[in-house]
Amino acid sequence: MTRWNTSHIPDQTGRSVVVTGANSGIGYVTARELARRGARVVLACRNEARGGAALDRLRTEVPAAEAEFRRLDLADLSSVRDFAAGLDTFDGDRLDLLINNAGVMALPYRTTADGFEMQFGTNHLGHFALTGLLLPRLLATPGARIVTVSSMMHALSDIDLSDLNSERSYRRWIAYARSKSANLLFTHELSRRLAASGSQVIAAAAHPGYAATNLQTAGVRMEGRTSAERVVDLGNRLIAQSPEGGALGTLCAATAPHMRPDSFIGPRSGLRGAPAPSFRAPWTKKDATGERLWAASEELTGVRYAGAGVAG
Repeated sequence: MTRWNTSHIPDQTGRSVVVTGANSGIGYVTARELARRGARVVLACRNEARGGAALDRLRTEVPAAEAEFRRLDLADLSSVRDFAAGLDTFDGDRLDLLINNAGVMALPYRTTADGFEMQFGTNHLGHFALTGLLLPRLLATPGARIVTVSSMMHALSDIDLSDLNSERSYRRWIAYARSKSANLLFTHELSRRLAASGSQVIAAAAHPGYAATNLQTAGVRMEGRTSAERVVDLGNRLIAQSPEGGALGTLCAATAPHMRPDSFIGPRSGLRGAPAPSFRAPWTKKDATGERLWAASEELTGVRYAGAGVAG
């Protein structure tokens, strides 16, 4: 994977793709580049105006693109269920690629529509539920992959199974790190279950390094911290790589031949550059922790994978 870039993406003609959070940043770039290679892409976004604008932009940049917008709010499990049910009208029973990209970062404390801490509820539980609901389609599609976007910030903290929703205490960056560790534990446990069931579906993870997106400024903007927002903007301009660079890890995990299950792909330097296998905290590959998080996630979301051929 030395110096892997978008020119290495194989032809995606005939493949069906869902990208969450595809209205901006690395999600948009991921959707655009897959559409450019011939994939039929669903931009799954919470905000209808921004999602529609992203679709218009994509069609301008890739005139031959087969793409559509569908509303998905990962912070509302009823929206997740509606999205999954409505996907029946998209390319029959086929789904080649699910990219769990959307996320929130370092927000002031708030909860989802279902009462979960927002970062854990959106970044992990929303994607856990979505993947479970779409898994039968993925299992039925030869060569399917599931790519979940984590972060190098996961290394700040393991998950706390006794306080998944940060009810005892809340520190925004620790909560973010725990949600990103949960993304990696989910990928690890899903990979283990897929292998045990004999499935050829590949579950992998990726991270963008330090990429200039709206993610960094959302939390400080919510609190009206204009000086902090200016500092973040300056860092984005001087240090961060572009969304195009940040999306390379995701695109590599999604399309590179011979990708191994449970891989974690990101910039070679950790912050920027060509994608390569990335550092990963040891707690994100613990079977026992993965099993317990999985059981808790099924209980919290009400989405159970047992009927999809990957029961533990």
